[in-house]
Amino acid sequence: MASKVSELELHLVQDVQLTQCMRLRVKSLQQKNEKPQDGEKLLKANEYVYRVDFSRQHNLRFLRWNVTLKKPGKVNIIGTSQHWTPDLTNLMRRQLLEPTGVFWKNADSEEVDWNEADAVEFGERLVELAKIRKVMYFLLAYEDGLEPAHLKCSVVFKV
Repeated sequence: MASKVSELELHLVQDVQLTQCMRLRVKSLQQKNEKPQDGEKLLKANEYVYRVDFSRQHNLRFLRWNVTLKKPGKVNIIGTSQHWTPDLTNLMRRQLLEPTGVFWKNADSEEVDWNEADAVEFGERLVELAKIRKVMYFLLAYEDGLEPAHLKCSVVFKV
């Protein structure tokens, strides 16, 4: 009897409130003329916080990334290693995962390109993290004129 393979597609959803909270941290430091804590990662203007809510946490196997870019440019997807809340603790550089997922679209192409080895390794790390947490946060850094409105991104797992 053949078993039916099912897929679980989880979308990266922009967390506007968390992004604003992190931008307030930057603004507060600037207004007070203070420096960030040693090792603290401050959100840059082209970076936004996204999240994935794992509706299922076990028996997942990474299959692929689904990334659509509406215009040419580049996006770096950086995972965080901990369930972090900037209103309670500041994001530290040691919490950022390697490798990052880098996806880009050239002006003369309709297809999205990526570094496959890094993207697969990154996806496989998500499976491990899904076992221990229901929510995972990401920093997405947009380059070359891309903005959040130009991206649709999800990660697909085999269940």
